[in-house]
Amino acid sequence: MQSNIDIGKVLLNPKKFVGKDIEVCGWVKTSRESKNIAFIEINDGSSLKHLQIVIDKSLITQNTKFMQLCTALRIVGSCVMGQNSNLPEINAKNIEVLGECPLDYPIQKKPHSLEFLREHPHLRMRTNTFNAMFRLRSILSEAIHKYFWENDFLYVHTPIIVGTDCEGAGSSFYVTTHGYSHGCNTEQEYCQSDFFGTSAYLTVSGQLEGEAYALALGKVYTFGPTFRAENSNTTRHVAEFWMIEPEVAFADIEDIMEICTQMVKYIVQFVLDKAKSEIEFFEKFYEKGLVAKLQSVVQNEFIRLDYKDAVKILLDSKKNFEYPIKWGLDLQTEHEKFLADQVYKKPVFIVNYPKDLKAFYMKQNEDNLTVAATDLLFPGIGEIIGCSERETDFAKLLNAVESRNMKLADYKNYLELRKFGSAPHSGFGLGLERMLMYISGISNIRDTQGYPRAKFELRV
Repeated sequence: MQSNIDIGKVLLNPKKFVGKDIEVCGWVKTSRESKNIAFIEINDGSSLKHLQIVIDKSLITQNTKFMQLCTALRIVGSCVMGQNSNLPEINAKNIEVLGECPLDYPIQKKPHSLEFLREHPHLRMRTNTFNAMFRLRSILSEAIHKYFWENDFLYVHTPIIVGTDCEGAGSSFYVTTHGYSHGCNTEQEYCQSDFFGTSAYLTVSGQLEGEAYALALGKVYTFGPTFRAENSNTTRHVAEFWMIEPEVAFADIEDIMEICTQMVKYIVQFVLDKAKSEIEFFEKFYEKGLVAKLQSVVQNEFIRLDYKDAVKILLDSKKNFEYPIKWGLDLQTEHEKFLADQVYKKPVFIVNYPKDLKAFYMKQNEDNLTVAATDLLFPGIGEIIGCSERETDFAKLLNAVESRNMKLADYKNYLELRKFGSAPHSGFGLGLERMLMYISGISNIRDTQGYPRAKFELRV
């Protein structure tokens, strides 16, 4: 007898197991019974689909607690092909309860809203939706790593605790080993008494350190958690999320946009190939036409649109936007969605933003008004990638730091990268969770994570 076989393996290759006694383990997902026969479906997490167990009540006479939803079981039985399906099933010979689940289990068979499930983060991954989501998240992560490895990028690990705010926007979480104290007279004195002897923060981006790696190793990427203390309680914002940030030496803005395009197409195609069951599930229950939408991303070119032209299109539309738009104002989500959803119906790069709208490190264009920066907008989501060529001129970068009243000492090492063998380089940041929203059709970013951290929300 083959023991503890993954259910996914049985469903994927039933010919290997049919006619044999095997052992499987899993949790009860559904159950029903008649006078002589009972049926349960179990899942062990190795497949989105469940495995049916057929129980002859004349053989299995023990207490039927094993039929209660989410009870953990070990089952030994003969693997056969189902009479009314092309799926394998198990004729049970022995059932062992590994973990009982009482009737007050909060997630029952009836449909539950995603809002309700967010109140039970430790249990919601047992539902079909979150089984599919976290399988998809794993497959998408695999795709991202494979793209970079196949294209000769080095995977580097940038620090999570940092001494600077990469964006210069003051939206960082402060890291400390002690709480509020009346014993210090100044903020400087307070910081000096802390663990590092200075201010420390959770990183908002691995970019600054990524640039140092790129200017030594050529092509690198980092993929890890980042943190933003933004006062944004929306369906698109969380305080902790994962970012993919490649940095490429000797690449200008056109080069990095091409890399960005190829990476997005690669990972979407990878998911279409390897996560078919999960994508079919999301298309059935969350977004009709999902497969066609994803295929369109792979098959079509991405639009490249200058910021000034984007503003003109928005103004010429005569649409009554909630937020006004003119040259020099940032594009809001409603503007981004209008361009991507209604005008072009495909991903759109908005290029050459006014320099005052963007981060200090972005390369200034010759007009001295704009920077070589782009946002990639996706239909239904808005901005999903931020991208730029980095400023390599020491004097211009120094001026950008000083004009924004940023602490010069915090950026000494970053500025030195422009002093010692500087080279053109570019990079971008892709939010994993926003990409998951697009690929799955899930409309709230909190439903792409196991334990979302958002403003006023910290469930354990």
